[in-house]
Amino acid sequence: MKTLIGLPKLRAFLTLALSLTLAFGAEAAAAKRKIIIDQDAFGPASSNLQAILMLMQAPDVEVLGITVTSGDGWRDEEVGHLLRLLEIAGRTEIPVYAGAVFPLVNTQARNKLWEQLYGPLYYKGAWTEVWPDQGALQRSPYHADPYLLPPSPAGTPKLKVQKESAANFLVRKVNEFPGQITVWAGGPLSNLAVAAALDPQFASLAKELVFMGGSFNPIAADNAFAAEYVNAPRREFNMRWDPEAASIVLHQPWPKIIQVPVDPTTKTFFKPEFFKEIAKGKAPFDDYLVKFGQSFPMWDELAAAVWLDPSIITRSSTVLEDVDTSFSASYGNTLSWAVGSGPGLGERPVQAVLDIDLPKFEQMTIDLLSRPKR
Repeated sequence: MKTLIGLPKLRAFLTLALSLTLAFGAEAAAAKRKIIIDQDAFGPASSNLQAILMLMQAPDVEVLGITVTSGDGWRDEEVGHLLRLLEIAGRTEIPVYAGAVFPLVNTQARNKLWEQLYGPLYYKGAWTEVWPDQGALQRSPYHADPYLLPPSPAGTPKLKVQKESAANFLVRKVNEFPGQITVWAGGPLSNLAVAAALDPQFASLAKELVFMGGSFNPIAADNAFAAEYVNAPRREFNMRWDPEAASIVLHQPWPKIIQVPVDPTTKTFFKPEFFKEIAKGKAPFDDYLVKFGQSFPMWDELAAAVWLDPSIITRSSTVLEDVDTSFSASYGNTLSWAVGSGPGLGERPVQAVLDIDLPKFEQMTIDLLSRPKR
C-alpha cells in the first residue's frame, strides 16, 4: 500500500528544495569571476572586439561593464562598433561607458614633431593618415575629427552608451566589490589613469590588472606585422599612444599585475581557416565575424586567453616596469628592471607573459567564438 505525503510535509519539502536551489544558484553566481573590460573597441570585428567576445563567452565570467578609450580609433566611433556588436551577440545587458577621447599629454601635433626629430612611426592608431598595406580592409577612412561617426558596414546601433563616465564607473565598481574585480585593459591606459586620479584607492581595491601592451624583445614571425619591432623592440602602440597614462597606471598599488606584451603575440595569427571553423558554430555573432573578420596577429585575444586560462602560459618573468615619458627617441618605450634593481620611484612588480602554448590558445579561441550564447 502506497503512503501519501501529507500536505504540510509536502510544503515543507518544496520550501526546502526551493531554498537549496536558490542558495546553490546564488553561490554559482557569486563564484563567477568579475571583470571590467577597458578597450579601444575598434571594428567591425578586429582583435579588439574578438577579445571582448571571448571574455563574454566564458561561462565562469561576469562582465560588469565595458569602458572605451580612443586608441586604434576615436572613442565615439569605437563605442558605436561595440554597441552594435553587443546587439548582434545578444548581450545588450552589458553596459558601455565612454572614457578618454585624447591622451593625457600626447597629441597629434606632438606626434608629428616627434616624427620630424626621430623618424616616422609605423602605426599611430586614430592618428594614422596612411594605413599600412597589411589587411586593413574594413578600416574607415582617416578623419581628424574625434566626434565624427562614419557609417559602419555592420549597421547603426539602437543601444545607447551609459551617461556615467568610464572613470567614474571604474571607481564606483571597485568600491562596490573590493578585491573581487579584474580590470582587463586591451588598449591605451588613459581611462585607468583618470580613475586613479579620481580615487587613489582605485587600484588597491581591484583584484588585479591584466593588460595588453608594452614590448621587450619580440622575435618576428612569418608575417609582416612584427617588422616594426626589429629596430624599435621596446616600442608598442598602446603605451606609445598615452605614455603618461601608462606610467601613472604602472605606479598604482595593484595587488597583482599581469602583462601580455608584444613578445608572445608575434607568432599568433588569426588565420582565414579559423573563420571557417567559427562559421560551423552556433554563436549569434558567427556570421558577423565571418563577414567582417580580418587576419591579424591575435594581440588582444591572447590577453583575454591568458586571463581565462593561465595554463596556456609557458614562460613568464617578473620585472619592475615603467614607460618612458621623456620627449626623446624612446618616448613611450617599455622600461624594465630586475626586481630589487629599479630606481626606487614606485615601480611595481609585473608578471610579463613571454611565451604561450600556441595550439592550445588557438583552439581555445575557436571554441569560445563558436559556442552558443551562454
